[in-house]
Amino acid sequence: MADTLPAPSVHRRPRPGRAPGRAHIAPLDGLRGLAVAAVLLFHAGYLGGGFLGVDLFFVLSGFLITGLLLGETQKRGRIHLGAFWARRARRLLPALAVMGTAALLLAWAAGPPSLLGFALDDAPWAAAQVVNWHFIAEQVGYFNASDTRLFSHLWSIAVEWQFYLVWPLVVAVAGRGRGGARRVAVLAGAGALASLALMIQLDNVVDTTRAYEGTDTRAFALLLGALAATAPVRRAAARVPGPVADGVCALLACGLVASWVLTGGQNAPGLFQGGLFAHSLAAAVLIALLAAAPGGYAGRALGSAVPRRLGELSYSLYLWHWPVYLLLPQEVFGIGGWARAALAIGLSLVAAVLSKLLVEDPVRFRARWATGRRGLVALLAAVVVAVGVWTVIPRPQPGAGTVDVNRLMSP
Repeated sequence: MADTLPAPSVHRRPRPGRAPGRAHIAPLDGLRGLAVAAVLLFHAGYLGGGFLGVDLFFVLSGFLITGLLLGETQKRGRIHLGAFWARRARRLLPALAVMGTAALLLAWAAGPPSLLGFALDDAPWAAAQVVNWHFIAEQVGYFNASDTRLFSHLWSIAVEWQFYLVWPLVVAVAGRGRGGARRVAVLAGAGALASLALMIQLDNVVDTTRAYEGTDTRAFALLLGALAATAPVRRAAARVPGPVADGVCALLACGLVASWVLTGGQNAPGLFQGGLFAHSLAAAVLIALLAAAPGGYAGRALGSAVPRRLGELSYSLYLWHWPVYLLLPQEVFGIGGWARAALAIGLSLVAAVLSKLLVEDPVRFRARWATGRRGLVALLAAVVVAVGVWTVIPRPQPGAGTVDVNRLMSP
């Protein structure tokens, strides 16, 4: 039997710029919507395990990217790496650059000096897609110090980008020829286990930043998603009877949500001793079954309008929500708590919609201004503006915004 299988038969929804006939699995958008909702609630302080939504993002990314790479290998016999990386850059970097520039300007205009100072320090690392290693080196704990860093949420974007640089090279070499998909499956599985072993080894350190944000220790989520996209796993998922697959999908989806509710943060028992791996493995099985049989009750529920639309906004929403959370005053018009959280989420949604409509979609679907020489000019202009903003904004002086005790005690 062939090493790769044709895309599953699913409902096709025409989208701007999408080649007609390319299958789109709506329930996977719904999973993205659930994942970003979990992260939003976690950062608002109302869902202790919502940070696990990032792992679901990782698994989805590994699955989708590996599926594209193996599909290109099957169709053309090779992977055009330059074109792949260009597509990833168009998908991720424009919205990231706009958010970063706007966040710096807003922090300068309305943020505390300490937040602006850290943001200026972190911005070059975020732009270079290695901010996770910067935070590891600085021991900026995700769970206890992220509210001091405007770009702390970008560690996960950096992990994904580093995966996009390395994994296509592996697939390009191992995926060619007869048995290529099986070799990719073996490498993905072995890599996931090696990543888990490294995380377990690092669990006994006081600072969890290294285990939580390291590309090597988090690679298992991406690699489990990659494993789910290979032919051996897809064939196994396709053999599961529809009613059984639907029931398992429902159980797994409920289990993921339950883990987000019951997990109490970084000190949850076993989190770094296999808990994160188990969560990612459950997500990978769920994704494989949904891709094989998206038309069941669970697939239709996940692919319904609200989670699907939220999933389509998930990247921009993830980019914008944290700067909005940090820069919005603790009390707005005298309201706090849930009301402030709802306002922050609402503002994040507005920013995400504008980002998608004005930046992501035009670049992704090659609007006239985003192609050819115009596109190159627009890119250079964006780089100049971003670097100019970072250069021009004055760095706050140490101690700015603090109280001078001597002046308070003077008559």
